Amino acid sequence: MSKEQGGRTAGPTGEGGVRVRWDDAQMPSNYANVCNVSGNREEIVLLFGVNRNWNSAARELEIRLLNRVVLNPYASKRANLFLGRVIKEYESRYGALAIETGSRPHPAESLPTGG
Repeated sequence: MSKEQGGRTAGPTGEGGVRVRWDDAQMPSNYANVCNVSGNREEIVLLFGVNRNWNSAARELEIRLLNRVVLNPYASKRANLFLGRVIKEYESRYGALAIETGSRPHPAESLPTGG
């Protein structure tokens, strides 16, 4: 991808010959080491945050939520495909990522709706 004037990046021509122009002029960047996902029939919600606990033996973790991303199911499925490809490439270069889930994965909690 090439950088264009004004902080915008242009990608290769997509499906149907349509060129996509990514405008990142107002896009913030945030770090997250925690992600939670839940959803319903209409949308998938991703919560990103930071676990700032230093004590690994703590019985309670406080996660500072930084971003909520709400996607429709189609965009969620595309994101899943893209992430799968990126992780597969990463692991082929740097080795497998071991993920600790404990005895069993915990379901996502109900989401705060905000306001």
